[in-house]
Amino acid sequence: MRLKGKVLQHKLAGSTAALGKVLAFIAKAAPVDSTVLIEGESGTGKELVARALHQNSRRCTGPFVPVNCAALPENLLESELFGHEKGAFTGAMAQQKGKFELAAGGTLFLDEIGELSVSVQAKLLRALQERAIDRVGGRQPIRVDIRLIAATNRDLSSGIAAGEFRQDLYYRLKVLSIRTPALRDRPEDIPELAAFFIEKYSRQTGRAVRGVSPEADSILRNYEWPGNVRQLQNVIEHAVVLGSGEVIAKEDLPEELLQTAPQSYHARMHRARREIFRNAFARAKGD
Repeated sequence: MRLKGKVLQHKLAGSTAALGKVLAFIAKAAPVDSTVLIEGESGTGKELVARALHQNSRRCTGPFVPVNCAALPENLLESELFGHEKGAFTGAMAQQKGKFELAAGGTLFLDEIGELSVSVQAKLLRALQERAIDRVGGRQPIRVDIRLIAATNRDLSSGIAAGEFRQDLYYRLKVLSIRTPALRDRPEDIPELAAFFIEKYSRQTGRAVRGVSPEADSILRNYEWPGNVRQLQNVIEHAVVLGSGEVIAKEDLPEELLQTAPQSYHARMHRARREIFRNAFARAKGD
């Protein structure tokens, strides 16, 4: 895919229509500064989409500053985002710039934005409206030049109904929006993704793994992948590290995949016949 005569830069693997829709969105949204909300399940590559938006934008030479909103408690998150002045609170021994200032000229990526407290949401809303922030303990607003991209795996509409997420902030964030598809909705991309991760971990471990056996491939394609691409990545790393052959076999896959693996036709028929004989034997009281 091309972006105004240039090849679109991204690290999203796959060739299905579902992924194509995401890439088309990136191509259109990257050149502008509009705020973007990326929705989707955990492990579907929301940060990769955010990085692609930044990498293909006019801000690509500026910083890309990610913040995991779920990783910090509320009292630290405000200082992390907006910075603080010396003496603003106990332990504030020096002035500190927040992520908004550190992202100047670039992109600020707020992951898991649905985890923000209502009070921090109010300050974020003001920052987006005014394009200015107040450091904790500060007296003068500071102008900021950033593009904001937010991501969530939560249903923010339900959060609004429950009073946990501000409706005005939701619409301020959702100027442009895209939903990253779950891996179970694009199983045709699994072989390409698996090959990408096999190459990566073969290089890291020094093992010469060149592919996946037909039986293991069938298991990978039919698994539900609740953890999406991130889970597939972990599964391939597991198989490359612990496997012994040049091809990933069924036995190299983690136990949770083998427990849900579809049985062959002959295995299912054998199990059914065994159950019929067992029931008949029971009805005959062992005769």
